[in-house]
Amino acid sequence: MTLEVETGSGSATAESFASVADCDTYFSLRGLSIWTGLVTAEKEQALRRATDYMQQTYRDSWTGLRTSSTQALDWPRWSVPVRDLPGGYGTGNAYFPNNAVPSEVKTACIMLAIKAAAGELAPDLSSQVASVKVGPIEKTYFQGTRQQVKYQAVDNLLAPFLHDSTRLARA
Repeated sequence: MTLEVETGSGSATAESFASVADCDTYFSLRGLSIWTGLVTAEKEQALRRATDYMQQTYRDSWTGLRTSSTQALDWPRWSVPVRDLPGGYGTGNAYFPNNAVPSEVKTACIMLAIKAAAGELAPDLSSQVASVKVGPIEKTYFQGTRQQVKYQAVDNLLAPFLHDSTRLARA
């Protein structure tokens, strides 16, 4: 089945914030050849999983509001402030277009897609192990360390689109 990409229309059937072509270009420009080894169906699956992860992780954190109650994904959105453009916050309000997906959201999806192609983005969590020993090799973890992977580059990229309290909690 062909991947349906959200272009800013508020599609009720969109599955991804980025296309396979977007990913191909992004990874080619960065010399990441692992992506080229995947067939189109695997790339589409990875993009769907990346988008699913974004929907689950950031759904309650985005600024602004969805443009439609029937849209499948969190973007496009109304009233998302642009903080670093003339007219943003300092002298008045500037907002992202409500009929587009910001390039940062698309790029975050792309960055997560390559990770999704390699494995689960949000695996189930189990009890945290303090120490593991196999023969002469021993590994001990700091008490209270996080058990799940944190995608810091993605969080940083999306920070301008998240409520301030969310950004502080994720830091």
